[in-house]
Amino acid sequence: MQNGKSFLKIDVAIIFLLFFLGFPSYLTNNTKIDADRAVSMKPKGAKIVKIQAFDLDDVRILNGPFLHAMKLDEKYMLELNSDRLLAPFFKSAGLKPKAKPYKAWEARNTSGHTLGSYLSALSMMYAATGNQKLLDRVDYIVNELGVVQQANGDGYVAGIPGGEKLWNQIKNGELHVKSFNINGIGVPWYNLHKTFIGLRDAYWYAHNKQAKEVLVQLADWAVNLTNHLSDAQFEKMIQCEYGGMNEAMADIYEITGKRKYLNLAKRFNDKKVFHPLVQGVDSLQGLHVNTNIPKIIGAAKQYELDGNKQMESVASNFWRDVTGKRIYVNGEMGVNEYFGKLGQLPNRLAKSSGETCNVFNMLKLTRHLMQWQPYASYADYYERALYNDILASQDPQTGMMTYFISMKPGFFKTFSQPFNSFWCCVCTGMENHAKYGKVIYMHGENSLFVNLFIPSKLNWKQKGITVQQNTKFPESQKSTLTLSVSHPQKLTLHIRRPYWAEEGYDVKVNGKRVRHISKPSSYVTVSRTWHNGDKVEISLPMKLHVVPMSDDANKIAIMDGPIVLAGDLGDYVSQPYANEPNDFFKLPAISVPGLAIQNKPIDTWLKPIPGKPLHFKTVGVGKPNDVKLVPFYEIVHQHYTIYWNKASEM
Repeated sequence: MQNGKSFLKIDVAIIFLLFFLGFPSYLTNNTKIDADRAVSMKPKGAKIVKIQAFDLDDVRILNGPFLHAMKLDEKYMLELNSDRLLAPFFKSAGLKPKAKPYKAWEARNTSGHTLGSYLSALSMMYAATGNQKLLDRVDYIVNELGVVQQANGDGYVAGIPGGEKLWNQIKNGELHVKSFNINGIGVPWYNLHKTFIGLRDAYWYAHNKQAKEVLVQLADWAVNLTNHLSDAQFEKMIQCEYGGMNEAMADIYEITGKRKYLNLAKRFNDKKVFHPLVQGVDSLQGLHVNTNIPKIIGAAKQYELDGNKQMESVASNFWRDVTGKRIYVNGEMGVNEYFGKLGQLPNRLAKSSGETCNVFNMLKLTRHLMQWQPYASYADYYERALYNDILASQDPQTGMMTYFISMKPGFFKTFSQPFNSFWCCVCTGMENHAKYGKVIYMHGENSLFVNLFIPSKLNWKQKGITVQQNTKFPESQKSTLTLSVSHPQKLTLHIRRPYWAEEGYDVKVNGKRVRHISKPSSYVTVSRTWHNGDKVEISLPMKLHVVPMSDDANKIAIMDGPIVLAGDLGDYVSQPYANEPNDFFKLPAISVPGLAIQNKPIDTWLKPIPGKPLHFKTVGVGKPNDVKLVPFYEIVHQHYTIYWNKASEM
């Protein structure tokens, strides 16, 4: 009896301790979980995640170009008809759809692929804005997916045409696999991955408990389907694009704590791609870019869950190889969706350069790496790609999205139709503008990282701290942080000094300059006890600079700080909106002037246009004529160029 009392005391003490430390997420069904934050199930003593993102509902974006993009995206999402996107799911389950399905990519054997991204975007935008209409839409869709799942009877829920026959063939090991189809059906696992992630995000961001139930039943279906496949059969199957199924199943392991889901996640790891990366060998040539980045994200997630250093090498080496040798100045990569030969970047300035989905996923990967090692270089890439690709991929008048972002000098951007495109980059495009709050701030136990200079308000509930960042950056070269604290408390503030911020970068606290020894691409650290109303002023000196292409010094781009400046070569009068991303590829690019700059200082031949921040004009160096340069994200329906040839003197 005495021993029983002792055990009771120990049990009560453990429960009491867990209450204060926080129950592991896999023990609670209503724990709020954020997609990119530190996991609770990493091995004891493994300090993988050093800093983590805030929940999206902790950060509000304030007035500026990013809020404008969010509002356009939100408007578009609410214009879409949920029942039309659900129609393929109902049809697949033998139920009568409530509305006609959309056309274009939603009318092919990829039908149903949009709904998962749509559900993710709704969930994240709800977290980022608190708009009840978005939450109502999430709850409706999840409930309808529950109806579909119940009709199927085995946990399956998808809108893939011919799915029942296909999955039975796969279960029996009948596999005729190509890069983008299995047994004649287009990218079925990629399609299904979208549904997995949509349900996950509805649970994580919109706190819909039914989404978890549907998600776990779908995961059980996937486990049962693939259990009897041999390793050879499985490896053959995943030579078809499968999205980030290794990430999705790892996430479900995190949510449930059930090892079978992590085991399946690891079966989706592509050994042919992963093995060279573990060895530090760049073997990316010829690989389809966006088939592979989601796999790498899955490796990153698995590393956070079980500490496998090989998965860390896969993720880190891939990021290094891509950002170090294979990107354009705006953070994009690839031509016709593929990686090319090293040293051939100048030959890859094509109409089909860059796929917006690529950067969507590269930013997701970068967020993982930032959590492991808070290097400013990660935030430098994030900032460059966010302004010059993601923001530049949206039509600021209509909210429509690009597929390719052309690097062809003299070409133009092509945007989607609102109800007759549904490209993959429309799907990820909806998500892009919902999660601007992801990386502006990150935190450790008692530290706050300021990574980006975007007008925003952070509510750090656990600390009783709010931080409001007021800035008109990049049009203004300063930002001010105002802290509100419930009581004076000690905190270490890490403020990024970007790679482009050289002489003149400065940090002041309440008007007093902070002494620091820092270099570009680092963080300035301020440790002190903070009081209500404390202000931090950051000077961000932007500087015009020429960026030679890594493989050809005679091809250059021009930047002001982190902002890529594009040559505005005149309006494209028909304002192209396309059903297909290559609808306009038959049209020619217009001719582009060269720049006879030799080694002249940039401020001698590029002059600001008065009254128009970030707008410039060349003076006396344009051959045959001078040109106007503007931020690439302001280019909408104009012919443009990002890269210039250095012309000889004439």
